[in-house]
Amino acid sequence: MSIERPTPPITVALVDDYDVVLRGLAHMFDEHPDRVVVAEIDANTPREQAVDVVLYDSFAQPESDHHEIAALVENPRARHVVVYTWNFHPKLIDAARRLGVHGYLSKTLTAAELVAAIEAVNAGEIVISDQSRRAPSAPGLDWPGRLQGITDRESEILALITQGKSNAEVASLTYLSPNTVKSYIRSVYGKIGASSRTQAVLYGVRHGFAPDVHRIDHWMGGP
Repeated sequence: MSIERPTPPITVALVDDYDVVLRGLAHMFDEHPDRVVVAEIDANTPREQAVDVVLYDSFAQPESDHHEIAALVENPRARHVVVYTWNFHPKLIDAARRLGVHGYLSKTLTAAELVAAIEAVNAGEIVISDQSRRAPSAPGLDWPGRLQGITDRESEILALITQGKSNAEVASLTYLSPNTVKSYIRSVYGKIGASSRTQAVLYGVRHGFAPDVHRIDHWMGGP
């Protein structure tokens, strides 16, 4: 009589430049340790072993420049690459698919839905979330300023401003209209008590809106 061996959990590496974002994402898998194991959260730590899925969190990342995603797809240690995002502009999805990503998943997915999507990707499927409308992020996710009442989208806008992006660059990177970007900026300025871009940048630097490090580097052949 053959004995059916349990299937080992899928190993997942998380890639993003913000510690608070990574920690929140890692906690999404807490209730499913038999199905998913976070193999890497600090991507500055060299890792020689391959992982089943690299989950690239797009928070405040330069999505219009797909060089980083391409580097992940080409890395032999990343068996599958998935983009995890709020931004479902058709051009971004098409560009990511041309680069060879195996999934384009929404941050509105519940933990159970996210795990199921990762399992499908690991089984060889191409999974693209259905994102017909803007919706709140899934419970459990985190981002800079959340505890201060700054929304996920406002946080991303402030992070890009803190990185030195102009309004036009923010609009281009997020595929939002210039007027929508200005609306987000006005809202976040009111929440942080800023009356100028300089004040907003200083607030961002002091409160975790600047990237901690460039965590993609070692996936691109760096240390």
